[in-house]
Order: sequence, then structure tokens, then C-alpha cells
Amino acid sequence: MLRKKQQLSHAECIALLQSERRGVLSVIGDGGYPYGTPMNHYYDGERGCLYFHCGNVGHRLEALQKEPKVSFCVYEQGHAPEGEWALRVRSVVVFGRIEILEDPALIAHICTALSRKFTSDEAYIAREIAEHAHRTKLLRLVPEHISGKLVTES
Repeated sequence: MLRKKQQLSHAECIALLQSERRGVLSVIGDGGYPYGTPMNHYYDGERGCLYFHCGNVGHRLEALQKEPKVSFCVYEQGHAPEGEWALRVRSVVVFGRIEILEDPALIAHICTALSRKFTSDEAYIAREIAEHAHRTKLLRLVPEHISGKLVTES
């Protein structure tokens, strides 16, 4: 990080990963091109890992099976101090490797926790897990490096 004054602490990075609902997961796609897709995520503070869910097929999954190295970026909406137009925006980038998991109990547990970031309707969550968990893969991002910063748009 060139501008150390803009650097977020590790605790601030984790707080942003826990509070934001979505980010962009980038994998190494066909021909070595980056392939980034918006993804919902769940940060597990006990394990220090990020989790994502996906289907059983698709370009992202094929890319991950070839190369597990990824980056994941989240950023907040930002805020402008009173009387100013320029937004202050915090962002976090996580570099690491993805593990593809198929454990039904873990899938149900993590997808339930992820769903609670969006709704408190437990009946809806239970129904979604019952109907879709059996055809869901779980992606676990084990961080190797986490970096965050606060920028002022101008």
C-alpha cells in the first residue's frame, strides 16, 4: 500500500467483510483472462474464511477447478461529510485460494447464515435450504492476504 494513511486496520477490514452483503469474486478464466462476478458472501469469524455458494456447473466453477487462486473485493456505498460532495469509500481486497466443498451439513449451515444477512424469515430460509441445498456447492476462500483502504473520490 503506497498511501499508508489510507490503509484500514485488519479489524476494519474484517468488519467490512462481515457487514457488506456482496462483492466481486475474480477467478482466472479462459486464456488467462480475469473473470469477475458479483457474489453474496459470508465471513466466518471463527475460521477466518469467506464462503460463497454456487451451482454444480458453470464457467466460474470450471475455472476454480483448474486454478484455485482468486481475489475478492468488497466496497461500501460510501459517505460524504456534511458540506462536501466527494465520497469517502472503504474497500477490502482478499487474495487466497478457493476450496470446493460438498458437505451437505456445512452447505446448509453456511447458506443459512448467509441468508440471515438478507432476511430474518426463518421459514423462507428453511424452505430454500430444503429445496436447493442438494444441488449447491460451497466455496471456501482461505485468505492469504487481506488489505483495505479508505479513499476520497475526487
